[in-house]
Amino acid sequence: MRVLIVGAGIGGATAALSLHAAGITDVTLLESVSEIRPLGVGINVLPHAVRELTELGLGEQLAATGVATSDLTYVNRQGQKIWNEPRGIAAGYNYPQYSIHRGRLQMLLLDAVKERLGANAIRTGCRVLSSTTNGDVAELTYQRGDERITETADLIIAADGIKSAIRAEWFPDEGPPQWNGLILWRAVSRAKPFLSGKSMVMAGDREIRFVVYPIEDAAADGTQLINWVAEKDLSGADGSNFDWNKAIDRSVFAPAFAEWNYEWLDIPALIESAEAVYEYPMVDRPPLESWIRGRVVLLGDAAHPTYPVGSNGSSQAIIDTRVLAYALATMPVDQALEFYQNERLPKTRELQKLNRAMGPERVMQIARERAPEGFADIHDVVSPAELEEVAANYKRVAGFDPSILNSQPSWSAHISTAGVS
Repeated sequence: MRVLIVGAGIGGATAALSLHAAGITDVTLLESVSEIRPLGVGINVLPHAVRELTELGLGEQLAATGVATSDLTYVNRQGQKIWNEPRGIAAGYNYPQYSIHRGRLQMLLLDAVKERLGANAIRTGCRVLSSTTNGDVAELTYQRGDERITETADLIIAADGIKSAIRAEWFPDEGPPQWNGLILWRAVSRAKPFLSGKSMVMAGDREIRFVVYPIEDAAADGTQLINWVAEKDLSGADGSNFDWNKAIDRSVFAPAFAEWNYEWLDIPALIESAEAVYEYPMVDRPPLESWIRGRVVLLGDAAHPTYPVGSNGSSQAIIDTRVLAYALATMPVDQALEFYQNERLPKTRELQKLNRAMGPERVMQIARERAPEGFADIHDVVSPAELEEVAANYKRVAGFDPSILNSQPSWSAHISTAGVS
């Protein structure tokens, strides 16, 4: 079986590794940029995705690259605790949760692709022009330099993100991603550890929010590289004026967080110490009815882009790849694509809906609406049962409820033992 993967990000690279582990080794990654660099800031890889990467033999590399998140705390604007829960191993999972630099994770995955599939498995500077299917043959046309190239394969996987060229070809009238009125300013700062040194904190509510967590263990000087995201509702502004990834002067948003200096976390100091800050609108796209056209299939953000709520975007792409590889190893191609879609599409559709409603971060909005000036005891405002249900429901929908995750069967399979050609 020959497979072409469009996009060499986290989803595309993990797809190549998952297919290789399943015994499908004629795989090529096509990336539009001419040079892949470790770009971006921090992301979280949740236990259900860590399980899949561990089964791909990458557990030690993950542990050496990221921070094993120990706990998550939600606080209001005044820094008062709304909800706290353990994460990873401390929460009863068999696998950790990692906070990690997105670019370093991507390079870790691509290094594994080169090691296992060969350096020639990755081609850069390939701009996709079109895709089609004739019978059981998929055809991809792309531009590489001055050359226009058409290749055939048994399957094309579109893992080219929220601005997917293949999705745009399918839905030319879909337009740009949908903005929800929130703007994110993202950066990393070097500072002393806060709380446990492996903690993740979300402060604020729907209108204004600050997310912070370390992505490196403490250095010799006692400081850590800390990832942070500032968010503010600017829904009255013209969303067309916001760039996707531009450096921004912190004076645009820093005054809104000037008073957010807690005894255990100095948010204004974090903002001030960042070398560069980048601006992103919070966007997604509507759920699709199908991810399949012939022998072409969507994966990750090309299929189900979601708001960056609940730390789940990259993790869902990783799960996609494992389910798809399992299906291809155990079923004929067309049946495998249907299995993958039936398994993943309903779950990601529900997750997109939950994220539009703030996902587990809804507890912050509940506290804001019921006690805007703060509280003496959160349980005077929100019952423990209500807080627990918000957190537990999100874990169930997103696929990382610990009791379910720890006991579910592995998605590992190998084409040579499955008897599928």
